[in-house]
Amino acid sequence: MRILTAFIICTGLASGLRAQEPSGPLFQDMMRLADTSTARVSSFDRTGANTDFRAIASGETLELARLDGAGVVRHLYFSILGGRHYLRDLVLRAYWDGGDVPCVEVPFGDFFGLGHERPRFYTSLMVTVNPGDFGVLGTYGFNSYFPMPYANGARLTLTNEGPDPVAAVWYHIEYERMDALPEGLGRFHASWNRENPTQAVGAETNQTLHAAVNDTGMDNYVVLDAEGHGTLVGIFLNIENLTANWYGEGDDMIFIDGEGWPPSFHGTGSEEIFGGGACPTAEYAGPYTGFHLIGNLDYRGKISMYRFYVNDPVRFRKSIRMTIEHGHANNFANDYSSTAFWYQSEPHRPFRPLLQAEARRPRDGDDPHDAAFLQLIALRDRALALWFRSIRSGERIPDELLHDLRHGVSESYLSRDYDRLSAQAQSLGPQMDALLQAKPQQ
Repeated sequence: MRILTAFIICTGLASGLRAQEPSGPLFQDMMRLADTSTARVSSFDRTGANTDFRAIASGETLELARLDGAGVVRHLYFSILGGRHYLRDLVLRAYWDGGDVPCVEVPFGDFFGLGHERPRFYTSLMVTVNPGDFGVLGTYGFNSYFPMPYANGARLTLTNEGPDPVAAVWYHIEYERMDALPEGLGRFHASWNRENPTQAVGAETNQTLHAAVNDTGMDNYVVLDAEGHGTLVGIFLNIENLTANWYGEGDDMIFIDGEGWPPSFHGTGSEEIFGGGACPTAEYAGPYTGFHLIGNLDYRGKISMYRFYVNDPVRFRKSIRMTIEHGHANNFANDYSSTAFWYQSEPHRPFRPLLQAEARRPRDGDDPHDAAFLQLIALRDRALALWFRSIRSGERIPDELLHDLRHGVSESYLSRDYDRLSAQAQSLGPQMDALLQAKPQQ
């Protein structure tokens, strides 16, 4: 009861302080009566049939929504049936207030935390990725809950910059319409960066150090370098660790308004940024922090993590430079990529030009996780072919095979039981090939 009373008092105080904002404290907005209206733009079939998706050819841009007036985008949802690299080939862009320069420009998968093109299902307060039928072999449900305000129109697009067509994009964009946007709201921004590899500093590279000195932050990996008045609200970080050593000990250093070293925000190591214990090897996903992809127990290969600054937003008046060491004193040469989320006044500093689609793709590693992923892709291609054949011919996929594809393979991959996955692939692959080669039954 004491905790509940304190929560009510705190939310009441916050409500008084935020009276001019469109949203109050967590959960309060649901019960408030507002003189606004809400609506959704989606990919529903305009004929009334059930073809509720859009295809995107190579080089084509799909306009997801064009909204008039003032409002706030409240929720983005997608499910996509695409080729192997659609997560990095597709680019999500958003334009606010009639501007022709995007304030959001991020490869699709990176916007939703799948920055290595490797499936992981996780739940956080701001971004969630959910499974569908066939688990990791099927399509995924992508959700973003960042509020995105606009005073004079909004436009969201999805561009296929890869060579392969994307067969289907299902989407919902839910938004709130207002007569006018309250003053003092920054515009939502998201940008992507990659350094592959980072440049190792010093003589002792790719090994854990403690004695080396970094008293400038100049060689750190840069997540965000922005100018204006704003607030940092979240980051995704992806690391491809090319060694079997602990890759961390990298402090975050956030330089505010042009300050020198030490900055206003100086951390104590990689795991602390993302809320973990020392040297995490167990995946986890919380409301604000997570290591949602840890491919191998020996630190090799692909790792993805997130930090959302919801209760503790990072404020800046003139500029922000958000950086992270790649190993203590930047002595690791690894593949780093990241997405930053922030709000700021316009105009914003121009984003770095996006790499071409092929250059954005992650490498296929030789570690156990990536070896299992390549087996997974081979099974996924067969599973999709069987699924389409079943739709065309009406033939049922055998129940036992269907169960193994829906559950067994996903469980093995997500639990990192790669030996079991390899055995499943060796058993299921020939069964699926035989079904695909058989003449359809009349």
